[in-house]
Amino acid sequence: MEGYRDMSERNRTKVHVIPHTHWDREWYFTTSRSKVYLVKHVKEVLDALENIDGFHYYLLDAQGSLLDDYIRWCPEDEERIRQLVSAKRLMTGPWYTQTDQLVISSESMVRNLYYGMKTAQKYGHAMKVGYVPDAFGQSAQMPQIYREFGIERFLFWRGVSDNTNPHTEFTWEGSDGSRVFAVQMPFGYYYGGNIPENEEDLIPYLEKQIGALERKASTKHIYFPNGFDQAPVRLNLPELIKRFNALDTEREYVMNEPERFLAEIEADSQDLPVLRGELMEAKHMRIHKSIFSTRADLKQQNNRIENLIANTLEPVLAISHSLGHDYPHRIVEDIWKLLFENAAHDSIGGCNSDTTNQDVAFRYKQAYDIALNLLDLHMRMIASTIQQEETFAFTLFNTLPYVRGGVTEIEAYIPEESFVIRDTKGRELAYTIVEKVDQTDYVLGQHIDLNPSRKVHLPERVYRAKLLVELQEVPAMGYTQIVFDFSQGAAPVIERRNEDKIENEHFTIALQANGTLQITDKRSGQVYADQMVFEDNGDDGDSYNYSPPERDLIVSSAGSQMSATTTQTSVSQTLSLRFTLDVPYDLEERTAGITSGALPMQVEISLRKGENLIRFQVQVQNEVFSHRLRVLFDTGIASALSIADQPFGVIARPTSLPEVEVWEREQWQEKPITIEAMQSYAGLNNGTRGMAVMTGGVREYEIVGEQMDTIALTLFRTFGFMGKENLLYRPGRASGEKIVATPDAQLLGELSFTFGLHIQTSGFDEANVARAAREYLTPISSYQLCDFLNGRLIFAFRDEALVLDTDYSLMSFSNDSNVVLSSFKKAEQSDGYIVRVFNPYLSQSANVNMHFNQPVHAERVSLGEQPLEPQQRLTDGEEVVRLPELAHCKLMTVLVSI
Repeated sequence: MEGYRDMSERNRTKVHVIPHTHWDREWYFTTSRSKVYLVKHVKEVLDALENIDGFHYYLLDAQGSLLDDYIRWCPEDEERIRQLVSAKRLMTGPWYTQTDQLVISSESMVRNLYYGMKTAQKYGHAMKVGYVPDAFGQSAQMPQIYREFGIERFLFWRGVSDNTNPHTEFTWEGSDGSRVFAVQMPFGYYYGGNIPENEEDLIPYLEKQIGALERKASTKHIYFPNGFDQAPVRLNLPELIKRFNALDTEREYVMNEPERFLAEIEADSQDLPVLRGELMEAKHMRIHKSIFSTRADLKQQNNRIENLIANTLEPVLAISHSLGHDYPHRIVEDIWKLLFENAAHDSIGGCNSDTTNQDVAFRYKQAYDIALNLLDLHMRMIASTIQQEETFAFTLFNTLPYVRGGVTEIEAYIPEESFVIRDTKGRELAYTIVEKVDQTDYVLGQHIDLNPSRKVHLPERVYRAKLLVELQEVPAMGYTQIVFDFSQGAAPVIERRNEDKIENEHFTIALQANGTLQITDKRSGQVYADQMVFEDNGDDGDSYNYSPPERDLIVSSAGSQMSATTTQTSVSQTLSLRFTLDVPYDLEERTAGITSGALPMQVEISLRKGENLIRFQVQVQNEVFSHRLRVLFDTGIASALSIADQPFGVIARPTSLPEVEVWEREQWQEKPITIEAMQSYAGLNNGTRGMAVMTGGVREYEIVGEQMDTIALTLFRTFGFMGKENLLYRPGRASGEKIVATPDAQLLGELSFTFGLHIQTSGFDEANVARAAREYLTPISSYQLCDFLNGRLIFAFRDEALVLDTDYSLMSFSNDSNVVLSSFKKAEQSDGYIVRVFNPYLSQSANVNMHFNQPVHAERVSLGEQPLEPQQRLTDGEEVVRLPELAHCKLMTVLVSI
């Protein structure tokens, strides 16, 4: 560490010049271009660090992926990089990519840090700084996440303004109470990127630039970043620093890097203010708060894959490993890393060129295909070795830690014959066939007889079908089987009627004359009228911000003429609606009040037997431009706070902001708005009843209405340019490139959305909303074991020894447990299993007793799966693991060894 020249100089400002780059892996340019130029850049950095006297440090944007990208093409430089990283001169980590923190899932952020630190440590050192130069806001749970990875210092730009904290240093306290030492780069990571060379320009430059930083600082330490986006290294920076010191004798200038800088400034910081919760202010820098719904199609793909990996794939792989199969660590790592490439703030934001977003979409396709086929393989390896005589069996996998039942959807290939479905206890299960398509020639034409001596039944006809089956008991974190019995049974009765009402044990839903729904909660007698209003309005924004046009025309589905039919079976009832919204074709028509465009819509509202959830499936044929579509649910609860989930917990946010009265006068960078992010649910609750929307799609909501009583869930928004100037919600310059047209972002064509409505008859905590959302996003998975499918269609398998029981449970939570499971997977560094849970409640504590199918050893570990000091052993050779009580928003990770 470079120190002061003598004790008499301690009152002088010490300017820490930090050479760095902010290297977007893609943006208006593609990853291919970025990687090609990265090679040139890193070679220049290595040469500068090795050969230029006084060039001590360089910060490579805290993204370990950049070194992986470089080494892939320049393996000859790996040893050079190891030496520089080990010496803490070339700084990288803790991230793998510079991730978003608000619409990315909690497990995605954890894995990003895990693989980022693993990558950096592979080269010699992982920077223990929460370095976030450009993410669009900071999640309230990041202090806890950072501390779990041993990161106690935070360096960032966006999210804090002088009305909250006038200085650059403060203590940041997260939702759970965890704290980190925080330093803001108040004018951005690029603030010192354009140092003039001429002496007559240099003196006034330093006075202006450093003087502004001094007025923001609460100590004598100044962070002065030299670099900006994809910028070349300033090779004469050591000479410039010498000139700074010669010209400006009132200050001391040194080259430094973030870890050393933060250690010095923290040592000199006293009586720091404490900032709590999310950092989302946009007074001095743009947060792009409504970017949560940009490119809804890509957001949907991300959320679908994140849920598939963490909720289903990893638990099934852990179950498979417990039964003797290898755990495919490297394949899972590759899936996550594909997602990390898309999790970078611009990539997940969707604020890119169309060409770049096509690359994003392709990575999602790759990740989903690998994940789905890996899941299929391991379910098959289990299903094909279960002791069974049936030739038409389905193995059902429950990846939640408690027994599940109820109506679930199963995809299957079925013959034409009638059948009954039975579980392993011989009980007949009610079911219905939702749809089926004849695929006889395709399926039977691909059958392969590996053993012609073995008798195989080939049906005359084969249908690809979708079934709803009422299950009784699927073991916790395990599997069971159901079999199709063709010796008896009749086709299930399906009644289709031109009616407008459906019901189950919990709700009656009726279509009202004005085209909205009336929902009657049978449990409480509460009637919710005028529900499910689709609202379309103009979007004059760009890829960063939703912004209404100066003259908007809002079109509502309330009052629309709808055609309605119902489908009623023994396990479900569905209300199907068709209607068309007459909307403006584009922004010009919207300004003129013309509605020559049409938005045809189909909506299915479904109630499953016994389920306290209303399911919605919406299809929209979008052929109009620059607009936003939301769906509204009127809770009848006037509230000053909304409730939504955030990473590893819940957050209550204000439904209105006082800053909206002064933002224009104070010249904020963006209008303060209450369009917010969620992980899976958002809603209102008054302590005795409530309502929440749940989605695996776009994670954006707003509370609207004169009484702030209506939940608005964004389905999608469309626009035509990457950046635009002078928006109503974002005055001034364009964000991004204003000349880059984005016709793909108009999302023309058929769009599909699914979401659920959860109605509560109690306070929020008592209703277990988080658990209901987790169940909604974690369907029971199934694998069909059937002789006639064995062939090219699914790749042929040989006959395996039948050794597994028909029912299996690896672990379960006790009935009185009230935590939410975040992750169940094999440990990265041992044969044990990782169990991660968190407290999902607003006010009550949470606890859990875990039961395993054999004696285990268990201890608490960090998010990085490292032992805690001192060691926190929970059990040693018992089947029950009792976890300590979890306070508000607390998470806990446990390593269980069998």
